[in-house]
Amino acid sequence: MTSPEHKLAEPTNTIGSHACVLLIAADADEAARVLGELGSVTEERFQVEWVTELSRGIERLRDGGVGAAVLDLNLPGSLGVETFDELFQAAPGVPILILSDPDTEAMARQVVERGAQDYLLKEQVDGYRLRRTVRTMMDRRAAEAVALENEVANATLDSIGEAVLRTDISGNVTYLNRIAEKMTGWVREEALGRPITDVLRLVDCVSGAAVDNAVATVIHGDGTATAMISFISCTLVRRDGIKLGIENRVTVVDDQAGNRIGAVVVIRDVGAARAASLETSRASQHDVLTNLPNRTLFNDRLKQAISLAERQGKQLAVLFVDLDHFKRINDSLGHTMGDNLLRSVAGRLMACVRRTDTVCRMGGDEFVILLSQVEHAEDAALTARKILRAVAAPHIIDNKSLDVNVSIGGSTYPDGAQDAESLLGQADAAMYEAKQHGRNRYEFFRSDMRRRLATRLALEGDLRYALGRNEFVLHYQPKIDLKTGLITGMEALIRWQHPERGMLLPAAFVPIAEECGLILPIGQWVLLEACRQSRAWSDSGLGVMPVAVNVSAVEFQGKDFLSGVRAVLIATGMEPQNLELELTESVLMADAESAMVTLLALKAMGVRLAIDDFGTGYSSFTYLRRFPVDTLKVDQSFVQDITADPEGKTMVDAMINIGKSLNHRVIAEGVETRSQLDFLQRHGCGEGQGYYFSHPVVADQAGSLFKADLQQGPHC
Repeated sequence: MTSPEHKLAEPTNTIGSHACVLLIAADADEAARVLGELGSVTEERFQVEWVTELSRGIERLRDGGVGAAVLDLNLPGSLGVETFDELFQAAPGVPILILSDPDTEAMARQVVERGAQDYLLKEQVDGYRLRRTVRTMMDRRAAEAVALENEVANATLDSIGEAVLRTDISGNVTYLNRIAEKMTGWVREEALGRPITDVLRLVDCVSGAAVDNAVATVIHGDGTATAMISFISCTLVRRDGIKLGIENRVTVVDDQAGNRIGAVVVIRDVGAARAASLETSRASQHDVLTNLPNRTLFNDRLKQAISLAERQGKQLAVLFVDLDHFKRINDSLGHTMGDNLLRSVAGRLMACVRRTDTVCRMGGDEFVILLSQVEHAEDAALTARKILRAVAAPHIIDNKSLDVNVSIGGSTYPDGAQDAESLLGQADAAMYEAKQHGRNRYEFFRSDMRRRLATRLALEGDLRYALGRNEFVLHYQPKIDLKTGLITGMEALIRWQHPERGMLLPAAFVPIAEECGLILPIGQWVLLEACRQSRAWSDSGLGVMPVAVNVSAVEFQGKDFLSGVRAVLIATGMEPQNLELELTESVLMADAESAMVTLLALKAMGVRLAIDDFGTGYSSFTYLRRFPVDTLKVDQSFVQDITADPEGKTMVDAMINIGKSLNHRVIAEGVETRSQLDFLQRHGCGEGQGYYFSHPVVADQAGSLFKADLQQGPHC
């Protein structure tokens, strides 16, 4: 006959863990009833093992794999409650349910006191109550095991040197260890339930921009590609604002069924060595002077912004910002003043954009701005106008007020260009277009600009060789005494005899020469050639022929300007009083006090001085009185208005009177008609210059005009 021991109640669906329920009962009928009750309901069926003796039960418990035990007190060989102590010691963590008759209930209570979980009276036990009690014991044991496991795990995590945080599936904090409390500044009780982004504020160590929520990326990723994300260049912003350089690792957490339930974040303080490394990295990506991102970092951010804009269907814009005539400030006031001005401009550019935008110093006086996530193209234009106003306000540096303007070129993605290099190229082309149209303005790229830029670059390349190839010539335009009609002098005007493009006027190449630094040697050549020609006319018997030479702002503010003028006078033997230097109001007023020093030095040499294009600048009457100039040249735009606009007559009359009141010669430029001449004569203008008298001509023709003038005498 088969032994009843180890008879199993075979389940079809075992719930919970794989641990079984051990039944220790000597009575076969009682055991059968219990086995039947525990296995009678499909969804609550247990796996049950049955032994008939206490000693066999102890052996089974020691083998492990028992989730709960049901013990019938009516066991043969039992000597009282003390005999159960060995049972409890065999598996102290296994919950034991006592089944008792009414007459052994007192013993059952004692057994419970010694370690059993609970007891039930057999006559009151039905299947539901038995199953519920066993299930409760097993669930309680599982919960206690989990709690113990968590307690041990938490103690372990508290003892390690890294910060650990856990989140639920929504990204809310469910745990952080002691190191995490210290590093984040959040105590556990306050952090629990908060979004991880509140407790763990991470920014990029180079740019300072917020780091994407990696927890959300991991939790909602595709499983394999985003199972773990690491960041090695992060800065943790503690709750009190202190920043720590860290390395950050985020790993997904799945339950036993493979369902994603949250994430674990591990943070390591990288310490001083890492901070030094990060600082080195930052220095390599930032401009030393302004601390703005440099070209390398900007290009990286621009490429990332383009990728993001492409994914999100957004727009972005690039603004190329270049200071107008910045070289004048460096040359006249020194590089220290120029550097301080660049820092001031950088600060104003930063104030004009959002925190998500990037301002970069490309080098020299060039800045580039990335406007990320632009909603409308007009938004970029609004920013450009804001920049123009902000930069134009006076910059107070070392108790000196400096005025500077910028030219801005813009390009947009995706309408303008599709890649970083093209965007920058288009913005650069648009910036040069802004300079060509008068500076202190902005332009956005159009397709026709690239052709003009190519032409400009080609001219710049040719211009670098023009002086050495003797391609420059001087034309001369006479100045006429409006009372006598005699020539009082000649103005030297440069022309470029381009080998392919023919004769080019100054407007086509002088601005380019100023931009690329070629104006200094070209200007020196003009001054030398004009003085040499004047001396040649005199030596040929034509008498004294005063000559006027235009001086650009770059030349006038150059450190070698005075010595250059002196050297030319010595080299040519030109009498200083026969040389007149013409300067515009804007050149003189850019730094009036510094200009005053240079003008006085020129007057000390004996050189005559003229304010060219008078009326188009912004000189004050006070400075006009102080400047040691000899001549005011009324700009041709006012002379043209004499016959077209009654107010033009008033303006010219006023300018003539200003010149007379200052005892200056007054020369009207751009005289083209007899009626203009009549007006100027009636109002006492001393001299005139323009097509009415003569176009600019080559030196030989100019000499012939002077010779004829001498022979015919007065004729005006």
